[in-house]
Amino acid sequence: MTTGRTVALFFVASPLHYLAARAVARHFEAGSYCIVVPYRPSARQYVHAEDWDAVAYAPWPRFDPLPGTFGRHRRLLANLRDVAAAAGPCDILHIHSPVFDTEAINYFLRDLPKRCGASTMHARILPDGLLNVTRYPLNAARRAAQLLRKLRRLVSPQLDYWCFSGDRIGSDASFVDRIYTLAGFPHDYPPAKVVSLPPLAGDENGTVGDTVLIVGQPLVGVGAMTQADHDTIQQQIADWLKANGIERVLYKAHPRDHVLELKVPGAGLLEITEPLESHMAAQPYRAVIGVYSTALYLARQIYGPEVPVLSFGVDRVRFKTPEQREKFINLMDRLGIQRL
Repeated sequence: MTTGRTVALFFVASPLHYLAARAVARHFEAGSYCIVVPYRPSARQYVHAEDWDAVAYAPWPRFDPLPGTFGRHRRLLANLRDVAAAAGPCDILHIHSPVFDTEAINYFLRDLPKRCGASTMHARILPDGLLNVTRYPLNAARRAAQLLRKLRRLVSPQLDYWCFSGDRIGSDASFVDRIYTLAGFPHDYPPAKVVSLPPLAGDENGTVGDTVLIVGQPLVGVGAMTQADHDTIQQQIADWLKANGIERVLYKAHPRDHVLELKVPGAGLLEITEPLESHMAAQPYRAVIGVYSTALYLARQIYGPEVPVLSFGVDRVRFKTPEQREKFINLMDRLGIQRL
């Protein structure tokens, strides 16, 4: 029976996945029935039901099997049934996920279209941040694992794993027709498949905020920097703020940053209970400043090029090895994080 209906599924396991899924649903799936499918327990904490037509939880079988014998196998079957029930009958099915070489998601590719009566299925890749900067080819062990997962169909024909080669996330797979990437983010994916998302934060016009966020981390306290170098960096940040006429500043402390090492005079404390990614998306900043905190990389993933992300004094940090230092600096340069 033809329904003329398109269903778009979005499998998410992190705040970044969720933000990207929401952007895809808003900008590229208008008119589709959009369902978010968190597959890790923590993912349910930042899902807002009002953003979606439906929410369907599909726990990762390896980490959350059903009680009793063959709990992992039965969880796989239960997930297929539950998501199919949420989707209902449709003609076209779009399955979005950050990765397709995982039992938590791959089995949906073949079975869900049958359950929903869909004549067309497209798989599409959601951004996974820093994991998209480098390709991760499937090695022999991972290819063998795919074949082992396919053996489940001998017991349950519904569990027909779709084996593929190339990049682990599925960028080279025949069933993937589109790869969403973050605005301005480097990647090595086939250009014909790539679609760049608008910034994940701000309104539809890309408006940014008037407040600067400084992200702290323990430096002197863990021996990564001398007190003299710390004082120099802190003054450089204060000078930059003054030179740019910025008066509204918030400081986000690291859990181990007990003395607020990089907090400049006049900065307020940012105290939140939600993931920092979610906060950034809801509260765009004029700029994000730090040394080499992972929050700088988060900011670059969430904001477009209009929001400067600045690293002060990374050259003064005592990294454990020269290779580690080179890795951080190269990644900053690739992502457009300015080093001052």
